This record gives sequence, structure tokens and C-alpha cells, in this order.
Amino acid sequence: MRTPIAAAVVLLAGGSGAAAETVAATSRIDAVTVFPSGAEVVRTARVTIAKGEHTVVFANLPAEAVASSIRVDGKSAQPMELGAVDSRRLYLSEQESAKTEAERKRLEAEIETFEDQRRIAEARIAAADVQKSLVANLANLPNRPPLPAGAAPARDDWASILALMGTSLRDIAKARIDAEVEMRTLDRRLTDLRNELTSLAPSQEERTEVKIAVKAEQSLEADLTVRYQVASASWSPSYDARLATGSKTKGPALELTRRATITQQTGEAWEDVAIQLATARPTAGTAAPQLATISVDFFEPRPVPMAAPASRAIRQMADGAAPPPPAAEAVAAMDAAAPAAPVLRKATRALAEAEVAPFQTTYLVSGRASVATTGEPKSLDLKIDRFEPQLLARTVPKRDAKAYLYAKVDVPRGSPMLPGPVALFRDGTFVGNGQLPLLAGGEKHELGFGADDMVRVRHSIAEEKRGETGLISASKTDERNYRLSVKNMHERSIEVSVLDQIPVSRQDEIKVEWIGRHQPTVRDVEDRRGVVAWDMKLEADEEKVIEFGYRVIWPAAKSITYSGR
Repeated sequence: MRTPIAAAVVLLAGGSGAAAETVAATSRIDAVTVFPSGAEVVRTARVTIAKGEHTVVFANLPAEAVASSIRVDGKSAQPMELGAVDSRRLYLSEQESAKTEAERKRLEAEIETFEDQRRIAEARIAAADVQKSLVANLANLPNRPPLPAGAAPARDDWASILALMGTSLRDIAKARIDAEVEMRTLDRRLTDLRNELTSLAPSQEERTEVKIAVKAEQSLEADLTVRYQVASASWSPSYDARLATGSKTKGPALELTRRATITQQTGEAWEDVAIQLATARPTAGTAAPQLATISVDFFEPRPVPMAAPASRAIRQMADGAAPPPPAAEAVAAMDAAAPAAPVLRKATRALAEAEVAPFQTTYLVSGRASVATTGEPKSLDLKIDRFEPQLLARTVPKRDAKAYLYAKVDVPRGSPMLPGPVALFRDGTFVGNGQLPLLAGGEKHELGFGADDMVRVRHSIAEEKRGETGLISASKTDERNYRLSVKNMHERSIEVSVLDQIPVSRQDEIKVEWIGRHQPTVRDVEDRRGVVAWDMKLEADEEKVIEFGYRVIWPAAKSITYSGR
């Protein structure tokens, strides 16, 4: 029976203690837990350990592995003890550098060979051009100058000459085309080799090495696990919201698909690993901030200090003489007071199964997946939530004579939603993009799905009056009356919220009075002064009219102005 071996893990920076034998562990990434910022990586390795004390070395951790986060555990069928764990940064080993140099030499030799072959092909093309020119000269034989007097005329076999010209030109053309094809092939190969030579530099020169002290009472095989955190990884949520508005006999339905986009640039590829996505935010702080005491006192200006008499050294410098050298004690005090040089650190560059805990949700991605270290996004589907939403229409006819459709849902308890973009679909049609805020389980939220043409809205000014009142203390008045109408043309009833506003006075001398037949159901909506709302339920084909207004009264000797209308 395999039993876990518990060990005290001590993290040290630097070298490790003496060991009888060093065992190199060939490890692979088995699992990764990704947070909205950062990730925890789990590496596993199976090692064979002889009896005695040994040092197991994990040499391939990324450079940005956080040293303080390294944790080691192990399992074995025989007793085994884990001791100190040392970690350090190191560059590419000499062996890795030798491999790189050997590969560079191989590529350079191959490039040289292909360049020689290309020069031969160029020579073949030049030779073909010369041959073609010589053959073409045969056509000029009839234009030879006349022979001297008494010389016997040459008897040319023109049939043979023409046949030779045709055959030769055909062979020359074929040889030239073959050489051009070979040159194109060589050029492509040379381009690939030069690009490979350019990119031969290692993608990461720095690594983190972990050494683990292990003591075994007898030879054994052990499974060792190393956990560490990296910063250059994250996941961000996105959503698809698909609303079916329903019909006269069927209620509305909302399907919300949660998606995740994973990116990482940790310096190591996550190949065929088990991935978990956690909603916990380890980098967001673990405790509430502290508040300092705020005190108030009378202001007293500080006295301006009088200029102190110049010291002898300063007077000597003013006179052009060098100041006397400081005493040895003063030099020592200055060195002690000098700030220490800062320590420079290298800058770091299928649906999931949800596990709901009291403070977070973890999504276990189905199967195993791979995420490249280049920062390219990896998209995964996490979960589909289905709701029976309450539909409502909201309209601000003063600004826009349209009603907008909203679906009100209850966020599932224990399953928070992180902020992210949401693509909105209504009855199968894309209507736009929105943004979900951070929503805790049990909260209510309204998703907007665009203009609702089945709710007709009208807005008009019924009456405007301006005048003065009073005989002794005259006042001016400004009276406005409005008429709003809303009609539901859906087959089902719908909740409608109509929003408008009345002025808010900033002066005691300016009075604002509410007038009109219909009082609002909500005043100062969402703590916005002067914003009012009428909430109502409209049955199919029902229309309601809202009549309201306000009167503003102020001293006649003064003028008023409106802002924010």
C-alpha cells in the first residue's frame, strides 16, 4: 500500500548540504491551477533512490518560479524521509550550450553546401545562355562575306544544320529551366535554414533549480511532487447570454454560457496537463487596510530659520581654496549613513466541472489541455447556467422614445461571476455586447438585450407657462406639464419602468413644486436626486398614460438657469 510521506520543508537560498549521490529527476507538468492573476504549477517525477542519503535535483523549473512558494511532497511504498529543500537561479548549463553550438555548426555547414549548389545552378544557367547564343549564330551562315576569287564555294547541308539547331535549342532550354527550378528550391531551403539559425538562441536562458535532500532506509521508487507559483499567467472570463423571449403560452428562458480565456508567458509550455481555474484572487490582498489617525489643529506658520554663519570650509571654497579633508571619523560616519545599493531583480516578463466552496469556485477543465508559453489565448467552456428570467422594459422617453428589454436573473449561490464581457443574443439574433460586473452568489442582476420594438413609447410637452405672482414680493414662475404613454404590444404581460426627472433646487429662495395627476412610485432612483420612476405592469395590448409636471418659483429680481436637462 502506497502511503504519503509527510516532511518538513525548509526553503533556503543557495547551496545544499552534502549528499552521497545526486539524482537527476526527469519531471513533467501534471496539473496547473490558474487564478485571475498568477498560477500554481504541479510537477511530478518518478525517481529510483538507493539506500542512504541523496540529493534529488529538479533543474527545469522556470526562472520566474517564486522561491518562497516552492513546496515538495512524495509517496513511496517504503519508508522515505524528505529533508531540506534548496532553490537557486542558474543559467543554461555547459552541456546545453554545447548542444546549441553543435546545432549552429550543423546549420552553417548545411547553408554552405546549399550555397555551393546554388552557384553551380547559376553557372548552368549562364552556360545555357552561351550555348543558345552560339546555336543562334548558325542562322547567320547565309550572310557570310563572299569568298575570294578562285575559291571553291562551300556546300552547306542546311537540312542537317536546321535539325541540329532545333534539337540543341530544345535541350538548352530544358537544361536552363531545370537549373532555374533547382535555384528556386535551393532559395527556399536557404531561407528556412537562415531563419532557423536566427532563432537558434534559447527562448529562456535562466532556470530555477530545486535540490531535495532524501533519506531512504532501502532502495525504493518514489513519486515526488514539486509545487510552485508563477506570476505571468492568468485567466479572464467572458459570457454568452442567449435569451428566448417566449410566446403567449411559453415563458422566457435565458442560457448563460461561462467561458474562460487562459494566457501564460511563464517560460514553460503546459503540455497535456490537468487545468483548474479558480475564482480566488491571491494577489488581491489578504487583510483589510489600516487607517491612520486624522487630527485637526490650528495652523501656525513655521518660523523662517535665520541663515547660519558660513563655516570656515565654505568660506575657503568661496575664496577659491579647497576645503580641508574630513577626518577619518567623519568619513566612516558618512559611509555608514550612505544608503545600501538596492538589490536588482530581473523583471518578469468541453464544460468544466465546478467545485463550489464557501469563498470560491474552482472549475475542473474536462480532460487535459495544452497552453503555449507565447501568450496566445486558450479559450475553454466552463459552465452553462439556465434561468427563468423576469422580463421588464425600461424607457427614458425624455431622452429616447424607445423601450429597452431587460432580463432579471438571480446569480446561483456559491457560484460568483467575475467581471467580463458578455455577448448578447435575443431569440437567436446577436444584439450587441455588454459587460458583467463582479456578482456574488445570490445577487440579482439585470441584463439588457437592446431595444424592444413591441413596447411603444411616446413623450410630449402638454403645457408650458411662465409668469409672475405676488404684489409686494413679486416672484417668477416656470411651469412644465408632460404626457407620457406606454403601450405593450407583446402577447404576454410585461413589467415596465418609465424614468424621467424634475429639477432640484440648490438655493432656499428657489422652490420646486410637484404638479400633475400621477405620482411616481420611486423618487431619487438609485440615490440620483430628481430622478423619478413609474413602475407598472402592462397586460397584452394595454396602454397607460402618465401625466406629471413641476413648477419652479423664484424671486423676480433674480434669474435662474437649468443644468443637466
